[in-house]
Amino acid sequence: MTNLAAMLMFQSDTAGSAAAGAAAAGAGIFAIIYLAIILLIVISLWKLFVKAGEPGWAAIVPIYNLLIILKIAGKPAWWFILMLIPFVNIIILIIVLIAFASAYGKGVGFAIGMLILPFIFYPMLAFGDSTYHPLPAA
Repeated sequence: MTNLAAMLMFQSDTAGSAAAGAAAAGAGIFAIIYLAIILLIVISLWKLFVKAGEPGWAAIVPIYNLLIILKIAGKPAWWFILMLIPFVNIIILIIVLIAFASAYGKGVGFAIGMLILPFIFYPMLAFGDSTYHPLPAA
């Protein structure tokens, strides 16, 4: 009887280890995919900044990249403060993305695509045939 109990304990422990290993593998795959998407967006922003005559390295500097996006979109730098206000930031982001897309000759639909599926629309804008046309500063 004790051998049976020991065997059952060993099996349940093995099953728990297998589940933990599978969860770790799944988390690792998710992390790799997530990092690949982030890298794709950063490379795309780098290319878009270079198209606009701005330094490409600005794409990897957290707050500075938003200031460059505002500059490309023709919006004042103080709008960055509006991006810190909850709920207001969503409206400001949509307005900025529409202006950003129009600076590259794209419309409102493309800007909404940049908001919803950035890993598809940023590379399309960066590596496509779009050219930068400066907008007047607001």
